[in-house]
Amino acid sequence: MNPRLEIFSQGDEVVTGQIADTNAAWLAQQAVQIGFTVTRHTTVGDRLEDLISLLGEIAQRADCCICTGGLGPTSDDLTAEAVAKAFNLPLILDEQALAQIQQFFANRQRVMPESNSKQALLPQGSERLDNDHGTAPGFSVQVGQCWFVFMPGVPSEMKPMYTDKVLPHLTQRFSLQPSNLTTLRTLGIGESAIQELMNTITIPENVQLGFRAELGEVQTKLLFPFAYSDSEKADLVNKIAKRLGDTVFAIDHTREVNSDLISVLDELMTQGQYTLAVIETVSCGLLSSLCVGADWLVEAHYQPTLINSDLQNLALELQKTSGASFALVQAYTGDKNSVMILHNSLLTPQGFYQNTQTIAGALKRKQHQAALSALDLLRRYLQQKLGNSDD
Repeated sequence: MNPRLEIFSQGDEVVTGQIADTNAAWLAQQAVQIGFTVTRHTTVGDRLEDLISLLGEIAQRADCCICTGGLGPTSDDLTAEAVAKAFNLPLILDEQALAQIQQFFANRQRVMPESNSKQALLPQGSERLDNDHGTAPGFSVQVGQCWFVFMPGVPSEMKPMYTDKVLPHLTQRFSLQPSNLTTLRTLGIGESAIQELMNTITIPENVQLGFRAELGEVQTKLLFPFAYSDSEKADLVNKIAKRLGDTVFAIDHTREVNSDLISVLDELMTQGQYTLAVIETVSCGLLSSLCVGADWLVEAHYQPTLINSDLQNLALELQKTSGASFALVQAYTGDKNSVMILHNSLLTPQGFYQNTQTIAGALKRKQHQAALSALDLLRRYLQQKLGNSDD
């Protein structure tokens, strides 16, 4: 069984929602990737008694705890004090930490406020984690079965400290067997429809199945245990991909760069040395902005009043004037303030390809759906063409 890890965030600003706890999300991803089982995320405000109580609870149930926040110089930064009282580890001045904090200010030609010396007080027996990007050193301490790590809450300080100082310790201290995550990314299909299509496929008990829906995209996630057979994994993923058909625009694996729709399109367009010209309506320029920096988008127009007229003739004229490989024209029927029917027409050397989609909701949602729908029509054509060329 993988070691159990908890993530503990401290600060009133996090508890009250003044800032989003992006640290916990990032740390959870890192921990799962190297082989931990993340069991809890807990957030506590700037109250000493609550901090002490939670630290004691975590020490009894977790193998590792990563805590962020509460290491600053002000009176509401209570983490070190809470650790000292929770585990009877008196605070001791770390002379090297103090010297590093003083040097931080000296490098900026500033006098160190006396309050910053508080940051050099670390629990007895803890190991200092140097902060190369700020004044607050982190520290780690073993309490019973649990190894605690305390880092600053500022992401620009926390992330490099984790990568450079904490990660090497984690891989040395724990026997980690990382799971392998495969994500099938789809467009134009909902979670319930995916679940229904997959009902005929048996998912092994030791494979964790999950779904994540975002605006315009649904991710089907398969978490495979360490040392799962590569051939059996490939067979299961291929079965699911076949059932979902051309709604699948990318399949990502652990430690690979995630493939969003634009990156998939960019690779396909660049590989084929294709170019594109577009006329967009409902997407209000978002389609073009998503492709900013792409050399293959050679011409783009926005026509807010274009209703579903003769799209094929418009596409032919656009292709003729632009000289692009593909011409993509978008139009709609219905009222922009209610339900709309989106019409996309793609002119290719092989002829016309079209899709129609009902879109509803707020205007921004319609704009996003319209942009993705049009680009997904191009993606499906290109992947189908590439697949056929391999046959």
